[in-house]
Amino acid sequence: MDTKHCAVDGWVDAIPVPGPHGTASFDLVVRPADIDALADDAPDTVVTCTSDNPQITHELLKGIQPGDLLRATGTLVQPPAPGEPARLTVDALEVLDTAPVPVLREMVLDRYGDYVVIFDADTDAVPVFTAHGAWVGRADNPDAIATLIDIHERVNGGDA
Repeated sequence: MDTKHCAVDGWVDAIPVPGPHGTASFDLVVRPADIDALADDAPDTVVTCTSDNPQITHELLKGIQPGDLLRATGTLVQPPAPGEPARLTVDALEVLDTAPVPVLREMVLDRYGDYVVIFDADTDAVPVFTAHGAWVGRADNPDAIATLIDIHERVNGGDA
């Protein structure tokens, strides 16, 4: 088998997953440096990465999200058969850029003092929670939010 020590820059495809014996695995989507010279439908390269380094495994499982741009350095093993992904055993990991925060397009969170409400474009009903996450109730429409909060405060002594 052909191996090579190298660094690979790519985007994390999915949430890294824990493996056996304290390992973690993830796929990197790698674009060629000369992407402009390739056809628009040219496939990206996927490199399957694994690490057993405790610090890297912790970072992968706790801090890395899909869309993060990483530089993974380690030993690359060429795929055993054409069409299969190359495998990289990672011994160093660097976050080059983080994925943008997802934008809620159809739902909006809003704060009413010690309360949080969720506006959903598909319904008039508005779920209401305390800022600590306790369920308050569902207002039939946005105009009923204040009434629901007032009732909750009267019943619970004003504490959210």
